Amino acid sequence: MKLLKSLLIIIIVSVIFALLPGIIPNRKKLQGHRDKHDLARPKMTAIESAIEEYYHHTGQYPNTLDDLIVCPGGLENVWASPYLKKKQILDTWNNPYFYEPNGTINPGSYDIISYGADGKPGGKDNDEDIYND
Repeated sequence: MKLLKSLLIIIIVSVIFALLPGIIPNRKKLQGHRDKHDLARPKMTAIESAIEEYYHHTGQYPNTLDDLIVCPGGLENVWASPYLKKKQILDTWNNPYFYEPNGTINPGSYDIISYGADGKPGGKDNDEDIYND
């Protein structure tokens, strides 16, 4: 009987240890999402620099971020070349950054926004929106 109880305890403990990884959030996985969140704003710096260079060459801000990659019609004589690569206008979750030339977050300027992991406005934690300064 004692042997049966000991065996049962070993089985229960083994099951608990087997289930723990599925029950307790993976800290490394959560940290990976946090790292992506923390890197989204620094990636905006390259976009901001490209927008300013575009403005310097054309005298206007781009209508879309795609204008930094492909010359918009009518600007062929002043557009200097691709200012960014396509992958540079994607955030750390490979979602496109949202660009608003007439900023509401930054009145008198422009807004660049990453909508976080879910790619949708609003949200908390990894889905939290990230704005340029």
